[in-house]
Amino acid sequence: MPFFAGDIFVSEVYNKPVLDQAGEEIGKLKDLTLGLGDPFPAITSFIVQSGKQSFVVLWDQVNLFNRRVISVNLLKSALHASELSPSEVRICRDLLDKQIVDINGAKLVRVNDLKLGDVNGKICLIAVDIGLRGILRRLNLESRGERFLSVFHYRLPASLIGWHYLQPVEPKLSKLTLTVSRQKVSQMHPADLAEIMSEVSQKERSAIFGTLDVETAADTLHELEPSVQADIIDDLTKEQASDILEQMPPDEAADVLGDLPEKKAEELISLMEKEEAQEVKELLEHEEDSAGGLMTTEFLSFPPDMSVDDAIKELRLEAPDVETVYYLYITDDQERLLGVLTLKDLILARPEVQLRDIMRSPVKTLPLNAEQQDVAEFISKYNLLAAPVVDEDGFLRGIVTVDDVVDFLLPPASRKKRRKL
Repeated sequence: MPFFAGDIFVSEVYNKPVLDQAGEEIGKLKDLTLGLGDPFPAITSFIVQSGKQSFVVLWDQVNLFNRRVISVNLLKSALHASELSPSEVRICRDLLDKQIVDINGAKLVRVNDLKLGDVNGKICLIAVDIGLRGILRRLNLESRGERFLSVFHYRLPASLIGWHYLQPVEPKLSKLTLTVSRQKVSQMHPADLAEIMSEVSQKERSAIFGTLDVETAADTLHELEPSVQADIIDDLTKEQASDILEQMPPDEAADVLGDLPEKKAEELISLMEKEEAQEVKELLEHEEDSAGGLMTTEFLSFPPDMSVDDAIKELRLEAPDVETVYYLYITDDQERLLGVLTLKDLILARPEVQLRDIMRSPVKTLPLNAEQQDVAEFISKYNLLAAPVVDEDGFLRGIVTVDDVVDFLLPPASRKKRRKL
């Protein structure tokens, strides 16, 4: 084993001269290769460049390896130019400057340097430096940076992530991913999960998505861009995909299905429960940029002769299955809209009073074919959290919520128009 003194950062040995056993310079150290399969991958060889020639030196041929001296136990004349296998993982080429998907922090950070250390008698990759100190070290400005910041009584922190927290390396990595428990992933906000999944490879994306429960998967899927949604659904079985779509609010499921190839979408709809499938089909009949396309069919409606006390009891039973509850809509037995109540109206009313006596009527409504801009202006004008959408006969077909308006006012750059099936 080579003589190795203390931990070393890759930036401290990169481009250092490599000497043969006679003390003659062979060239400069340009990269180190890693063995695969261990929690802390061991250095197996390094690459020395001399002019246009590159030499591969096996680790058992190394004599000294530290910040000041790197030497090998053979003569320069014994070295032969050699090419590494494409499956080899190189530290500088494959890991340095790559992004780490920090699932715990719900963000992406960059590999600024890498730390080597002794693990069970082998020189291994033990940590990643993601902080400013790593950048300054690579620029040979670490000491100057520390002195400058000390004037302001600021100590330059060490920002290291132990390699055992990262998933195993593999050839041609584009990003690294922190390992994390299924429980921690499920606790993340779906928007944070979606942001991370949009930045990683399809393989990593599928691995993360596969750890989610159905409810979290449904919330996350809608936050993703259409092309990413399609990739994920392709990696799922038909049954898994339909289960997730059933869990989604109908309008969100329609958004996802509308961006899939028509044959694929119809196949998934056919596997959904009849009631959920019918709601999604109905939404897909409308143009996406109309009130009918924006609305959800999930809302709470009650008959006018129901008492406030009974309505509150019914609300407690039904509300968990409805995504948003801003208003209660009063309808006749054919679902024709008669009036509306806010939750405040309901709570403040006497228990024995009937809903017809406290409902607000007539109700401001939107037609199914109202355009997006008209919907936004309507909600803004009347200061609503949700607007009821009715057909030409006054039957309540759905509601457009304020978050639906925000979604189309601030759409993802790659958002596509939803097709009608």
